[in-house]
Amino acid sequence: MEKELDVRIDKYLWAVRVFKTRSIATDEINKNRVTINGIDVKPSRIVKPGDVIAIRKPPAVFTYKVLALLTQRISASLVSQYAENLTPESEIQKQYIARVNVTFKRDKGAGRPTKKDRRDIEELGL
Repeated sequence: MEKELDVRIDKYLWAVRVFKTRSIATDEINKNRVTINGIDVKPSRIVKPGDVIAIRKPPAVFTYKVLALLTQRISASLVSQYAENLTPESEIQKQYIARVNVTFKRDKGAGRPTKKDRRDIEELGL
């Protein structure tokens, strides 16, 4: 008799490479940006195959279906065996448009960026 695998949502999202670190996944869940089957969850929520996970990364909402469970982080090429990306193309385009439209302008000859300038640049993802 095989024991069923229990995997927390924060660990699962980290393992299938939705978030870079488990602590980032936990923070996003605590900010109510992650839902399972339309219900807000806590980081300790157990994931089951067939669950639909929605993740708000403004301005887009990414949707994934749990195909299988895992506890270790895997390579990007294997993610499709464990999670199916159900995100509509329109949501992916929203994310792309937001990145393209962001511009950061500095006057020529303004010197080196200050700490505040650097933080602003990093926040924009440039």
